[in-house]
Amino acid sequence: MLDQIRIVLVNTSHTGNMGSAARAMKTMGLTQLVLVDPQAQPDEEAVALAAGASDILARARIVPTLDEAIADCGLVIGTSARSRTLSWPMLDPREAGEKLVAEGMAHPVALVFGRERTGLTNDELQKCHFHVAIPANPEYSSLNLAMAVQTLCYEVRMRWLEVQNQEHSAPEDERVEYPSAQQLEGFYQHLEQTLQKTGFIADDHPGHVMSKLRRLFNRARPEAVELNILRGILTSVQKSRAQD
Repeated sequence: MLDQIRIVLVNTSHTGNMGSAARAMKTMGLTQLVLVDPQAQPDEEAVALAAGASDILARARIVPTLDEAIADCGLVIGTSARSRTLSWPMLDPREAGEKLVAEGMAHPVALVFGRERTGLTNDELQKCHFHVAIPANPEYSSLNLAMAVQTLCYEVRMRWLEVQNQEHSAPEDERVEYPSAQQLEGFYQHLEQTLQKTGFIADDHPGHVMSKLRRLFNRARPEAVELNILRGILTSVQKSRAQD
């Protein structure tokens, strides 16, 4: 199940951080590392700081966009501070570990970390179902990237160990199938197109309304079947408009 949990580093600037993150992952039993548009390729410094986890670096997948990194994931959690203009469902590290382990039993999941200095952009954060914040000392909350990876991977492992010790896991028919990130993006595009055609949102200013709608649906977490129903509704609206 731990192989279903993906650590995604976005636009990392220091190769040493890639190696240190790989080391943090391996100590907690995680192996799936994805580098999104890194500013440099893993090098000797990355291997040195991996300290025995160079196999994680060697297998790391490098992709140009966050969309590609999370396309097949049914759950995406982005690391973030709480002070954002648009509030989003927040988790603490323990809750994030619980969700990643629970849903990792059914489909790939991703934990996304942003740039060393600026973190994830608002657009990138809107692609995440939940945000997680590490409750560090507010007077000195300076966590480097590898520390953040280590902290959250630890919570994943602790929850995984708890699950291993449980006598019974949930039956397969009780597990919920959620749409992938790629399927959700398709829905949001479909929704925006439909709302533009009905005149509910302006073609040149869809951003604010769509941001709120993304937050609404991310909070609701529609299941795969429910998302198909929503897309069917949108299609029927588009057909009705075409006949008018």
